Formats: sequence, structure tokens, C-alpha cells
Amino acid sequence: MMREAGAWRTVVRSALWCGMAVALAATSVQAAGIKIGAVLAETGPAAFLGGPAGRSLRMLVDEINAKGGIKGQTIELIVKDTGSSPEKAVSFAKQLIDEDKVLAIIGPSTSGESLSIKKIAEDGKTILISCAAAETIVTPTTPYVFKTAPSDSFAVQQIYTDMRKKGIKNIAVLAGNDGYGKAGKEQLVKNAQEFGITIAAEEVYDKNATDLSAIVAKMKAIPGIQAVVNWSIVPAQSILAKNIRQAGWDVPIYQSSGFANIKYAEAAGAAAEGIIFPASRIVVADALPAGPQRDFLVKFRDTYEAKYNEKVSTFGGHSYDAMLILAKAIEVGGNDREKVRAAIEDIKGLIGTAGTFSFSATDHGGLDVNAFALQTVKNGKFTLLEQ
Repeated sequence: MMREAGAWRTVVRSALWCGMAVALAATSVQAAGIKIGAVLAETGPAAFLGGPAGRSLRMLVDEINAKGGIKGQTIELIVKDTGSSPEKAVSFAKQLIDEDKVLAIIGPSTSGESLSIKKIAEDGKTILISCAAAETIVTPTTPYVFKTAPSDSFAVQQIYTDMRKKGIKNIAVLAGNDGYGKAGKEQLVKNAQEFGITIAAEEVYDKNATDLSAIVAKMKAIPGIQAVVNWSIVPAQSILAKNIRQAGWDVPIYQSSGFANIKYAEAAGAAAEGIIFPASRIVVADALPAGPQRDFLVKFRDTYEAKYNEKVSTFGGHSYDAMLILAKAIEVGGNDREKVRAAIEDIKGLIGTAGTFSFSATDHGGLDVNAFALQTVKNGKFTLLEQ
């Protein structure tokens, strides 16, 4: 009897130890939370994109975790700084997928970096939500790749619509020699005929250029040019505006959505006055009519500016939107990549900083042409363009 009792106590102790081990393992899994990776250019030439993106993303993840996470699971954010290098973006994407086993990746910050890791995400069956604008990131549509920045084709359509209203038909096109510049230039050429636009001159310049006066002189000498369109995300866009005005060329200047950083207007000084560009409404939130979109944008802006003591930018909003989208999908799909991917495609009417997102199996951009609003620089500040 004593041997049987001892054996029974051993069994009970073993069961208790096993139960404790299982409980500890479960606690460990829960503590690990949901891993979300981010590949952002927080330093380097594109830091004006990746810096605000990283800060906005951390701000939202902190808010989510402070409220207990998503259905009890906290977000473990792993941010990799590419230094604006496509090569580093590739290396970090592989690391996040193969070693960190993340549920999804947010970023990269630029179109070139995003296009460089698109196939890696697809091959790794890992959700990628890019913060860049090039339409080719999500066209043709592939299962795992999405984006939050409005497409460059929408920006082109808004610019050309304004030109058509003003009777502008002959233009010069400039673009930086990076992924963003190339993609935007392609859309400018592709859509020109539909809007009755003739591109009388095209130039591509080094994204690190510090003087574009030679290109400006060359274009100015071509007769009949009524406006200049520049597609760039680098400081050269401020230099271009200065060079045009220094040359005494009083021609309308249109920039891409990459101009939507007040620092560029400040760098261009008086030459920035009157520049027209399409951008998210976040930078002119106070001018919007009352409603859910305005309320959302004002809250995001005020929270960001109070936390980081710097002006909000459209670029920070793209990573914020990406995390909003993931959070919504994780509520449905948990920590399962396939279920979360499918849940993103089912999202409809989600208000973000860039507009209202509605995805589908054939639309992984989620926005339309109305995501942009044409804006201009007036007295050194961004303001809605009077239509």
C-alpha cells in the first residue's frame, strides 16, 4: 500500500509539473505577442520618409499595446533601418521572414526599395504593406503585397486635370533617377494623350544633384513649354524650383506628392510660392469640412506633433495606415498569415491618413484618385488649391 501511495504521489507531482510547464509555455507564447517587421529608411537620403514613418508606427503600436494589444496579444515591433539602401532592404526582408518569422512587414519607405523586396515577400508568403507610391508595387496584383501611399497615376491624373482646366497643353517633364522618379515619369507619359498633353521635353537627373541650372536652361530654350512637372522625393526638387526662378522662367511648376514636406518649401524659399502638387489632406486638415475624415486627421496630427515636437507629414501617415490595416485584419485572422491576408482584402471603408481604404482581391492599393487633394504653397505654407 505504501509503495502504491508513493507511486501515486509521484504521478501527481509529475502531472503538476507537466501542467506548470504547459502553463509557462503558454504564458511565454502569449508574451511573445504578434511579430510585425518594418523596413524603413530612418537614415540616409530618404530619412524624411522613413523617419516620420518609424515614429508614427511606434506611436500607434504603443497605443495598441497600452490598451492590451489585439484580442489580448501585444504587438512586438521589429524595425530595420535600411539607410535608404535597396540592398539593405533585401537583406532585412529576408532576415525578418526567415529568422524573425514575422507575421507581416511594413515598408519600405521608397518605391525602389519596395520593388526590390516584392518578390521576396511573395516567395516567403509574408504580407508586405509598402509605404511607397509606385503603382507597379501592386500591379499586377499579387497575393501578399499591398500598399498605403496613393498611386502615382492618381497624382498624375489630378495634375493633368488642373492643366486641362487652365489650357496648358505643352509641358516639360523632369524626374529623379530612382524608382519613384522612374515610375512617376512612366505615368506622366502614359496618361498625357488622354488629357491632351504634349510632353515637349523630358529629362532625368541624378537624385543627388545640387545644381540643375543646365537642365533648366536647356528646357527654357525649347519654345512653347507652358509648365514644368517634376517627379522626385529628394531635395533636388527644391533646387529645381530655385533654378527655374533664378533663370527668370515664369512658368507654372507642378511637383509630385513627394513635395508634401514643408521642409522642401522652406528650402526653396520664395521660389516655392505657387508650386502645385497633389498630396494627402493631412497637411491641410484644418481646412477640411467637419466630419469623420477631418476628425481622424486632426487627432493623428495633434498626437504626433505633441509627442515628437515636429510637423506631421504625409509620409509618416503611410506607416500609420499600414498598422491600422494590419490591426483590423489581425482582429479577424489572429496570428495566421493566410487569414490576415484574406482579411485585408475584405476591409472596406477604413479611414486612414491617406483616405478611406477599401481593398479587394484585385485591388491591393485600396484608394482612388480622390485620396489626393491638389495643394499649393501660399506665403510659405501649404494650402488647398482653389479650384
